[in-house]
Amino acid sequence: MNERSSVGELAAALRAEVDRYSPGEKLPSSRALVERFRASPVTVSRAVAQLAAEGLVVTRPGAGAFRASPAPRTAPPAGDTSWQEVSLSGDGASTEVPRSVDASGLLASLAAPPTGVIEFNGGYLHASLQPERALAAALGRAGRRPGAWSRPPLDGLTELRAWFARGIGPAHGAADVLITAGGQSALATALRALAPPGAPVLVESPTYPGMLAAARATGLRPVPVPMDHEGVRPDLLTAAFDATGARVLVCQPLFQNPTGTVLSAARRPEVVRIARQAGAFVVEDDFARFLAHDDAGPLPRPLAADDPDGVVVHTRSLTKAASPSLRVGALAARGPAMERLRAIQLVDSFFVPRPLQETALELVGSPAWGRHLRSVAAELGARCTAMTAALREALPGLGLPHIPAGGGYLWLSLPGSEAGRTDESAMVQAALRAGVAVAPGRPYFGAEPPAPHIRLSFASVAGPAELAEGVRRLRTAWRETPAAVPPGD
Repeated sequence: MNERSSVGELAAALRAEVDRYSPGEKLPSSRALVERFRASPVTVSRAVAQLAAEGLVVTRPGAGAFRASPAPRTAPPAGDTSWQEVSLSGDGASTEVPRSVDASGLLASLAAPPTGVIEFNGGYLHASLQPERALAAALGRAGRRPGAWSRPPLDGLTELRAWFARGIGPAHGAADVLITAGGQSALATALRALAPPGAPVLVESPTYPGMLAAARATGLRPVPVPMDHEGVRPDLLTAAFDATGARVLVCQPLFQNPTGTVLSAARRPEVVRIARQAGAFVVEDDFARFLAHDDAGPLPRPLAADDPDGVVVHTRSLTKAASPSLRVGALAARGPAMERLRAIQLVDSFFVPRPLQETALELVGSPAWGRHLRSVAAELGARCTAMTAALREALPGLGLPHIPAGGGYLWLSLPGSEAGRTDESAMVQAALRAGVAVAPGRPYFGAEPPAPHIRLSFASVAGPAELAEGVRRLRTAWRETPAAVPPGD
């Protein structure tokens, strides 16, 4: 059982018992709860904190938890929010820039599934793969640094910016880097800085739903450019620039999400050249550089490393490789673009909190960081192999065109039959009923998808046993999906 479900179950048990105590009466000690429920001290602490947040108990440091006095219940005043539909629909000044924000593609991988459901839809490392001890130690050391809670430099701590710059290439320095609140923030800032509302932006097809959502929320129009096994196709990229007049391409050259594709050596300079000829920027989302598998071999340099002209705006973060809550990333750019990026970040959020930056600096500067990356590389490689083998045995009818050497997921196509192609939505719902959550393929496409797909994460599960059970449940769901080809046919 994972930590999240353990906390929820313990909180539910304690919630059911709270009424037995009078207001102000002390609840059993943490030690007693640990022994009674056979839970860890961390689980007990979080469960009690959850009840405190609900106003059911109050905690007193050194004394314990006590039943809270019942709060008076007052009915909220009746209101009429129907006027908001008119206001949010637009003011008539422009019909080209959409004002609605669709986050459904993000929620498919961010929302926690119900207790007992295996999380094949997750976007982050499972807690067992996160460096929790190293993070706790880094946080403790960061808190003791002089000035840890003072205002940081607006661009970020110089040492942290320099560390990110070294990872891009020797031609980059701290002055070329801006610290951001994670990769999603970096992408949103880059899109706002480089393209005006209503403009087209070229994107790989398929691509990361969070980027599509950020583009649309900014008022941009994503234009998909198809990929093959070598990455985005240069011929179609050239045609897309010519047809749309776009000035931005967003791509993930390394272990692309969702396909896991690596942009080939021959196409890397070609993509930058095509963008430069069009007078356009390339936003390089290098999100998976720390997630290479142990059999991946030498990784290609970032596109930004070989770009002296400032065509490439580079983004990366520590979040995917460390923890969802270590929201520390970087934007690297040169020339006037950096001034635009800096100004937008300043307006949006002032700066990334210094304690978080100090913690990140302590983490990446410790020997534990290298050990963690080696452990993750070995574990992700083993899980990828295990899931691939399990799927080929249990569900040979599903298309698995590419086995990635990095990242934490597999991209599968759902075949058709004489009755028509597989109903993607029905497959996703059937999987959930069978007890496994998967990510639907539709949100990964900027336009109509060429075929139904699903994305399966092997990084977000507890281990080999849960992975195998998830594939078994997926086979059950496949048998119930309309128009599905029976396994083995």
